[in-house]
Amino acid sequence: MKFDILVIGGGPCGATAASELAEKGFKVALLDRAGRIKPCGGAIPPILIDEFDIPETQLVAKVNTARMISPSFREVDIPIENGFVGMVDREHFDEFLRTRAAEKGAYRLTGTFQKIDRSGNFPKIHYKDKLSGKKETILARLVIGADGARSNVARSEIPNGTDIPYVIAYHEIISAPKKGANHSYDPKRCDVVYNGTISPDFYGWVFPHGEQASVGMGTGVEGVDLKKATKILRHNSGLADCETIRKEGAPIPLKPLEKWDNGLDVLVAGDAAGVVAPSSGEGIYYAMAAGREAAYAANKFLLSQDVRDLALARKRFMKKHKTVFKVLGAMQNAYYRSDERRERFVSLCNDIDVQKITFESYMHKKLTRKRPLAHIKIMIKNVLHLTGLVKATTG
Repeated sequence: MKFDILVIGGGPCGATAASELAEKGFKVALLDRAGRIKPCGGAIPPILIDEFDIPETQLVAKVNTARMISPSFREVDIPIENGFVGMVDREHFDEFLRTRAAEKGAYRLTGTFQKIDRSGNFPKIHYKDKLSGKKETILARLVIGADGARSNVARSEIPNGTDIPYVIAYHEIISAPKKGANHSYDPKRCDVVYNGTISPDFYGWVFPHGEQASVGMGTGVEGVDLKKATKILRHNSGLADCETIRKEGAPIPLKPLEKWDNGLDVLVAGDAAGVVAPSSGEGIYYAMAAGREAAYAANKFLLSQDVRDLALARKRFMKKHKTVFKVLGAMQNAYYRSDERRERFVSLCNDIDVQKITFESYMHKKLTRKRPLAHIKIMIKNVLHLTGLVKATTG
């Protein structure tokens, strides 16, 4: 089989790239190993719903509040003004995106990437068919690797493709408690838990999924017992007795690669390129945005045959999002290193200026410039909290 593009990985990034390229009339194959559900809280902002035309039927819940919980169990509720955050279940959301790509013309294959052979006129991609178990080949002018963190495509084809720091995320999908059965759980609220007992360098979460909920945590520290930490989180949240439906774990990258292409015929995007937001660990929007930019670069490259066009994917993505990534990275480095600092971070979240700017930035995916004085105030407050000149409120 011969295609213009082979997209490897059918998550939000790969499915988006395949969908947009197929819609432009290219012959696209989408190779996905299937049967895997990524551990993910499932939060998507309104900008994603609008930009990528996500139907409301894909939303399993709508969240109107985020609750930050400190090591001393202090709770700070941040209301989501003038909107909501949608929640999706990756088991169904990813398949919806793959199906939509197929409806637009992408040819679906089920299997795992093995290697690229360039001995002929066209790159020959070897993969193992999941259904038959046989080794198969496919010809494609361009490969887009969207095969997740620790991507096999990036490892084999992209310079420094293994140099991505990451945390290991683990969560349990549980049956949500019935209304009135648990007073701390709210089906319209996301709980974010900053506690070294749960995670020494990241956070834990309780995210509603309608009749279900995602309870999990992430860490980059070796030796942490993820299942034990999640058990503690469930106990502290009053969810220990809820039925466990499934358990999932996977690495989540925390820094974009310096180069997304091999200067020849391969481009990576999404988790494979490291585009998960630091501090928050948010990845769905950035994966789909990266998939869109990969499709843009692929389109340019296939029409021009100029390999320099492949670099457009990273260039365009970072132009739009590098400032947010830089700020979130600095926040994680400053506040996630100890429970004392996590306590100060939650105190900072109680500030109205922080709340408004945080959610404007989250909902619209840019650092707002509407209130310059508020930004200055936040910088001053941030310094005061980090230096200890402002005492963190506990309890």
